[in-house]
Amino acid sequence: METVAENPSGKRLAALSLAALGVVFGDIGTSPLYALRECFHGEYAIAVTPDNVLGVLSLIFWALLLIVTVKYLLFILRADNHGEGGVIALTALVRPMRVVKGTVAWLLVGLGLFASCLLYGDGMITPAISVMSAIEGLDLIAPACQPYVVHITLAILIGLFLIQKHGTAMVGALFGPIILLWLGCLAVLGFIQVASHPAVLVAVSPWHGLSFLLRNHLHGFVVLGAVFLVVTGAEAIYADMGHFGRRPIRLTWFVVALPSLVLNYFGQGANLLHHPADAYHPFYAIVPRWGLAPMVGLATMATIIASQAVITGAFSLTSQAIRLGYLPRLRVTHTSAQHRGQIYVAPVNWLLMLCTIGLVLGFQSSSRLAAAYGVAVTTTMLITSILYFKVLRTLRHWSLYAAASLTALFLVVDVSFLSANLTKIFHGAWFPLVVGLFFFLVMVTWKQGSDILAARMRALTMDVEDFLGRVPEENPARIPGQAFFLTRSRDIVPVAMLQNLRHNKILHTKVYLLHIRTEEIPRVPNFDKIEVEKIGLGISRIIVHYGFMEEPDIRTIFSLCRGQGLDVDLDQASFFLGREKLTVGEHPAMSRWRAVLFQFLSRNAMDAASFFNIPSDRVIEVGARLEL
Repeated sequence: METVAENPSGKRLAALSLAALGVVFGDIGTSPLYALRECFHGEYAIAVTPDNVLGVLSLIFWALLLIVTVKYLLFILRADNHGEGGVIALTALVRPMRVVKGTVAWLLVGLGLFASCLLYGDGMITPAISVMSAIEGLDLIAPACQPYVVHITLAILIGLFLIQKHGTAMVGALFGPIILLWLGCLAVLGFIQVASHPAVLVAVSPWHGLSFLLRNHLHGFVVLGAVFLVVTGAEAIYADMGHFGRRPIRLTWFVVALPSLVLNYFGQGANLLHHPADAYHPFYAIVPRWGLAPMVGLATMATIIASQAVITGAFSLTSQAIRLGYLPRLRVTHTSAQHRGQIYVAPVNWLLMLCTIGLVLGFQSSSRLAAAYGVAVTTTMLITSILYFKVLRTLRHWSLYAAASLTALFLVVDVSFLSANLTKIFHGAWFPLVVGLFFFLVMVTWKQGSDILAARMRALTMDVEDFLGRVPEENPARIPGQAFFLTRSRDIVPVAMLQNLRHNKILHTKVYLLHIRTEEIPRVPNFDKIEVEKIGLGISRIIVHYGFMEEPDIRTIFSLCRGQGLDVDLDQASFFLGREKLTVGEHPAMSRWRAVLFQFLSRNAMDAASFFNIPSDRVIEVGARLEL
């Protein structure tokens, strides 16, 4: 049964729905700027004939219905990980399944990880294509501005990335109203055209889309890649579920977003039926001359909001990957005290900015950028369908026949669009795949390297039980104080603790083995976060459980420990942290180039003291030399 928080109503539902408009539907809501144009004016354009226009409109309508409405809104949103969505949350659902073993388990996790990496490529292309497509409307207002489209686009994008470190909390409240105004304008513009040419509504029949594909053969199949542009952003619906919940997202889609998008696409198509020459920019062609300048301004604001949502998504993805152990520790800055999703990761921001600028300079127009768009999203959607099948079978206990039948429907659509987009592989579609592969290699290298490092560390230390038997033999001096040792495993004594005993011959009267563990759920309730066990000889084990969307902080940990009855004081505590010096041996445990990459990542990772916000004057570092 849903709780009030999961099933909001009244003013709370209205507020969440308005906020969802700005974050969830910004990307898919700006697709009318370029999607239909790419079918009839782009590099793979098809002739503007009545049959082709009706066929493309039919494909657009059924793509929105099958992919967004049926697949994501009705089914995928149900695959939540304790209320959170997105491919990382879905992968975390699959990862702990004990029934999945061996190669199959690693394949599923690997697919989910690769899908999440592809979203970095999407985060680079979306700002470039959306902002540029809006600014290109200046051509219709003042043709003399055409040479400056690229420059204006770059100025807006650079400004957008530069303000990320300051956060968007102050202007975030405007996102929803602006996108609502934008979608309202889309609906009005489209309705005027449809009312003038109601015959265009026959495109609702799927027969027009099917006959289009049968009639145009390979060319029609290639145009399918451009049709897919209308559903880019559908993954955001699932990824942002945790911020708004299922009900506000579904309500917003059915009441506002879907009708507005369908009306606008059909309005553009109705205009093309009577003015084929408007294929150069069918969106701005249905805007009255007097409204072009305001519409360019509104479109620019809408695309900036869509870009902001994608950039924030890249930051969230990075934070989750760090928690799950797939990326080295990076500084994650919270830019708002009220909104938990408002974070900033500097290296990701600058990388996105440089690549986005390079895309704008390299492709020079939104039509050329459209060739690079789509492959990453279709691949992610395909992998989502595969993972969802496993969730249906294992967690929802669907029969093989039922799960396979539903998934097969999704896969037919996903594979068709992916195949169409792969025809653009040599025209720029390779870029997001290369970006995704790069991040995938970084993540799997970090994960494997961390596992190798943990094994090396284990060889240098001993089990807690063995250590307890050794302490009386060593007979160390017991000095007053609280000593905290961070440990990678709950059952292993940290190397720093052994080194301290071996060289200094001392042991504090109160020793705490602190193990911070990331669980496969987004968040762990505070009353479940701390697990305390007294081992003996004044030594206690503290296990801290965090979700992969939470930020561990030593002050919060101490506060929770005191709630468990532990007499701990941050001002009196000493933290003994290990610092490993890594070298690449003659025969490293993984390929040499990956060992060098892991060494580089480790050297540039954020140190544990800063990552967990431990006061620097309470930290004592103990070094160890390890060979990969």
